[in-house]
Amino acid sequence: MKNYAKSQKTSRLIGKILTYLFMILLSIIIIYPILITASSAFKAGNVSAFSLDLNSKWTLGNFGRLFNETLYASWYKNTLIIAISTMIVQVTVITLAGYTYSRYRFIGRKNSLLFFLIIQMVPTMAALTAFYVMALLLGALDQYWFLTLIYIGGGIPMNTWLMKGYFDTVPIDLDESAKLDGAGHLRIFWQIILPLVKPMIAVQALWAFMGPFGDFMLAKFLLRSPEKLTVAVGLQTFISDAQNQKVSLFAAGAILIALPISVLFFMLQKNFVSGLMAGGTKG
Repeated sequence: MKNYAKSQKTSRLIGKILTYLFMILLSIIIIYPILITASSAFKAGNVSAFSLDLNSKWTLGNFGRLFNETLYASWYKNTLIIAISTMIVQVTVITLAGYTYSRYRFIGRKNSLLFFLIIQMVPTMAALTAFYVMALLLGALDQYWFLTLIYIGGGIPMNTWLMKGYFDTVPIDLDESAKLDGAGHLRIFWQIILPLVKPMIAVQALWAFMGPFGDFMLAKFLLRSPEKLTVAVGLQTFISDAQNQKVSLFAAGAILIALPISVLFFMLQKNFVSGLMAGGTKG
């Protein structure tokens, strides 16, 4: 018995050690690129390559140059407009669609869900030519609204599936009980079901907002004017010329990209956990 208890204690100790080693390794993988980016962004003078040098003189001058010497302010504004529009419209559509597919039975329901899966299997690269032709036909080349519609439409199929699955976890008995009390469809959705799915809505909002900040391919393909670029495409111009790379400006711009995403994350994080409890209390 003592040997068995000792063996169990040893196994738990080894498990803890391996867990801590894995967490340390994961932290290094995550933190090291951030340190390199920060070091390059705050480093004084011209920097031709990314490097980790914490002993060099640090300055905020690169951020001033970013806004005074480049079109970064325009790129940032463009991306914010696209990201906020995409988030609001996409989250609204997929929430309503997910609820509809979860709670109602109608003609074409299964086929349309299957169609969503098939559409999602088509890679973006395969659709670039189609997007370009559509932009030419609609006169939408170099236009924000067309790029925003693509972001919205591209996120609907799979995210509708995810929202439907989350709505499916909410007991339908809540709907039936509310109907017996005289509640209509809109009141059931808004006051009873919606608070229960706040965690998934928060996740979807964060994903939709982050997409335009990280996308390079579509924006590069559809936006042409220098002042109409998004930050991802604009920053790429800083390092595209091997003979004149602006690494410090690139790094400074990359750090600023994280600010609105971080703000949105901290605004929504309470919903990741509290959404279920708040909704359950109201139900």
